[in-house]
Amino acid sequence: MLDIAPSQQAATWLGSFGRALEAGDIEAAANLFVEDCYWRDLLTFTWNIKTMEGQAAVREMLKATLPLAQPSHWRLSGEASVDDGIVEAWLSFETAVARGEGILRLKDGRCRTLFTAMSELKGFEERKGPGRPLGIRHKADPDRETWVEARARETRDLGVHEQPYCLVIGGGQGGIMLGARLRQFGVPTVIIEKNARAGDSWRNRYRSLVLHDPVWYDHLPYIPFPENWPVFTPKDKMGDWLEMYARVMELNYWVATKCISAAYDEAEKVWTVVVDRVGQRITLRPKHIVFATGAYGPPRQIALPGADAFKGELLHSSQYSTGERFRGKRVAVIGAASSGHDVSVDLWEAGAKVTMVQRSPTTVVKSDTLMEVGFEIFSEKALARGITTDKADMIVASTPFALVPKGQRALYDVIRERDADFYKRLSDSGFAIDFGEDETGLLMKAYRTGSGYYIDVGACELILNGEIAVKSGVGVKSLTANGILFEDGAELDVDAIVCCTGYQSMNETVAAIVSREVADEVGPCWGLGSGVKGDPGPWQGELRNMWKPTAQEALWFHGGNLALSRFYSKFVALQLKARMEGIATPVYGEPSNARR
Repeated sequence: MLDIAPSQQAATWLGSFGRALEAGDIEAAANLFVEDCYWRDLLTFTWNIKTMEGQAAVREMLKATLPLAQPSHWRLSGEASVDDGIVEAWLSFETAVARGEGILRLKDGRCRTLFTAMSELKGFEERKGPGRPLGIRHKADPDRETWVEARARETRDLGVHEQPYCLVIGGGQGGIMLGARLRQFGVPTVIIEKNARAGDSWRNRYRSLVLHDPVWYDHLPYIPFPENWPVFTPKDKMGDWLEMYARVMELNYWVATKCISAAYDEAEKVWTVVVDRVGQRITLRPKHIVFATGAYGPPRQIALPGADAFKGELLHSSQYSTGERFRGKRVAVIGAASSGHDVSVDLWEAGAKVTMVQRSPTTVVKSDTLMEVGFEIFSEKALARGITTDKADMIVASTPFALVPKGQRALYDVIRERDADFYKRLSDSGFAIDFGEDETGLLMKAYRTGSGYYIDVGACELILNGEIAVKSGVGVKSLTANGILFEDGAELDVDAIVCCTGYQSMNETVAAIVSREVADEVGPCWGLGSGVKGDPGPWQGELRNMWKPTAQEALWFHGGNLALSRFYSKFVALQLKARMEGIATPVYGEPSNARR
């Protein structure tokens, strides 16, 4: 079979697979996979975001889901390719209620990985492209309601006279993108944001903040950044774009609104949510609530003995906005990941004397290097080859999380060789470097713990030149009246301390709004169960609780960076739309916290 053209190999496999499924022959379908296979499914069979690892897991999933899924019309999409003996093919298919797409990879004629993702619900397709709304009735009508009048009515009534089907708590990038998806699907939604304007979650950050990821990776759904947009977006420019986007996408977006409490009625299947909107208490009764408060939850405050004795200013990075008021002062920055570096640079630019306190090694990658070897499919060159952002999203999603470390380990072998002199100089300066417990680098740290890494956009040169001092490898024993006492007996006199110590899990936000019991039942968000520090097992195979059903009915989490929010917002919206329309959504697989 290896002598057969890639497309013919893929078509032969897909035909056999389709026939086995149509006949209900689960054993024949499972035998088309290699023993150590992976099938990652986004909703089409499982109504979940789940990866089946191994032939036995594929068999069990099909036994549970095949009768209702009723898959059919399996077809190749374009020509297959072959690389290092692996045949890769894009495909499309249908289920009883949806249309799907995916990517198939064959090894020696059998399936090594299969990726299936829902693209649309039958009968509830988005009104876009050829199906876009007309926007006007070509008829004289004394009772005509103009667009602006209809928007004013909707804005006035939703949440007051009419209840939203979904309430999105958090109006940053994640909440805005999910709101746009839900709007397109016709799901009545209110987004609440504590800040005064859409985009303030970016504007209120420290003045020098610029996105570390490139523009091709950061597009929002429906409205991509224009071709003259900078590769790296400044925070205030990002804030303005989000504000524009929320307005143009006609989102029902409540600013200056804080969620006070939420409780779920198991009998009525409805939430009672109390919000404070510009000083007025309002009670909402949505069917579903989505926490979109970022990838993480409340700020993580670390215990610093002697904090009460410290005479200077002690603040978390979430409270830091500018180094201007620290001009001429001595400032310690506790933390050496992204925020620690960015805040240190901002303080240095403002004229402060900065010491970075590094509590554990950091994975550092030069921005130029990562752009060239790490973002290859999100680039101008990729676009020239026909790899759009949507296609790149699918390529990334098609790789099971269990297989990502191998590729990342190989990538960082290349990066370390390429930038060997840079890493030697940085290490010689006293800065502690690592590439993760298993040498898999930045991306796996991002997935596992969301911490411990920095894309170098300028701070490292200041460290190498001695402009930013580093205290590494020694713990903080206590604070004193004038600064920090380290465990080696050294003292550092400072006027202020900025703790860049990260954030807690999003379920801690649930604890504050719903209850401690529900937060504990749902369990932590993010992480894969890899067993490394900060990401305890058991192995999950997917990010905990993100974008999928949780242990608490009708409670969802949505977040991540711009790329993850863009891609997975579609799947959260599809799940909510299906439930609103009464489509059966039997979820295969336990919630993330079930085996804790």
